[in-house]
Amino acid sequence: MGRMEITGLHHIGHVVRDMTAALDGYRRLGFAVPAPSYPALPGDDGEPVPFGAANTHADFAADFLELATVLDPGGAVPADARVVPLQAPPEVLPTLLERVTATSATLAACLERFEGLHILMFSASDIDAAADRLRTAGVGHGGVTTVRRPAGDEVETVRYLEIDGERPGAVAEGRVGVVADLDPRLQAARLTGHPNGATGLADVLLCATDVDETQDRYERYLGRKARVDGKTRVFAIGDATVTLVAASDLDAVLPGVTPPAVPALVATTVAVRDLGTTRQLLQDNGFPLRETPAGEIFTSALGAVIAFRPEN
Repeated sequence: MGRMEITGLHHIGHVVRDMTAALDGYRRLGFAVPAPSYPALPGDDGEPVPFGAANTHADFAADFLELATVLDPGGAVPADARVVPLQAPPEVLPTLLERVTATSATLAACLERFEGLHILMFSASDIDAAADRLRTAGVGHGGVTTVRRPAGDEVETVRYLEIDGERPGAVAEGRVGVVADLDPRLQAARLTGHPNGATGLADVLLCATDVDETQDRYERYLGRKARVDGKTRVFAIGDATVTLVAASDLDAVLPGVTPPAVPALVATTVAVRDLGTTRQLLQDNGFPLRETPAGEIFTSALGAVIAFRPEN
C-alpha cells in the first residue's frame, strides 16, 4: 500500500502540568531524564526570564519519550533547568517568538483537555516522500518545516510535518505527524543507560470511539494496513507498533484503566532488557503495578499509562 518510508516511532510526547513533579516521577520510573530546557528573554534587569514551553527527553537509540510543559508567567522552573536565552538576528527573532508562542498555545490546549499523552510522531527515511504520499492519500498537512537546534558543538537539522484535522496541526487525539529519522551519530551522543533497562519505544495505544474510521485514517497516515489482533487493530512500523482499541474494549487490553478522554493516546509501551529487573525497580520505588493479558506490566503516571515489555 504505497511506499513504506515510515520506519518507526520517532517520539511520543507526554504533556504535564508540573515539570518538577514529572521529572521526579519519570526518574523514579527508572528513566534517565536530563534537565529540561526553557527558552528565555531578557527581563527588566537584563537577566534571562524563562517563558513559553519547556521539554526534555528520555532518549533511546532510534526514538525518545518527551516530557513537555507550558510555563505560566512567573511560574517556577526545576532547580536544574537549563535556561536558554533566545538568540537570533533581528529579522529572524519575530518568527522564532511566534513559533514558541504557537507551541505554548498548543500545549496549553492539550492540558485543558487532560494531562497525559498528546504527541505521536512517526519517523521517516524520506520526509519529502512522506509529505507527497500523504497529500496523494488526501491527508492534509502544513508541509515540511525545517528547524535547526544546537546539539553539543554541532547544529542538528530537524525536518517534520504535522497532520491537519479539524484545525491545522492537530487531529482529534492530539498532535500527530512525521519527522525525518534521527541522526544516529547525534542521537548516540545523547544516550545514557536507563536504570529500568529501557531500550526503546515499543507501542502506543490509541483509544477511539469509531475504530473503523480511526483505522482508515492511520492506514493513510502510515501507508500500510492494520492487522486484527483480538479486540485491537495493530500497525507494525519497524520494531514498534501502533495499537487501536475501542473505548468499550479498553479494559480487556489494560485492565482497570479508564481513558482520560476519547479519542486519546492512552498508553505507551517501552521495551526493556529484563522485565523482572524493571518490575523490582518499580516496586521498590512504590509504583502499583498491573499486568496485561500478554504479561506486560504497567502503571499510571500523570494521566498516562506507562507499560513495559521485554525487548525482542
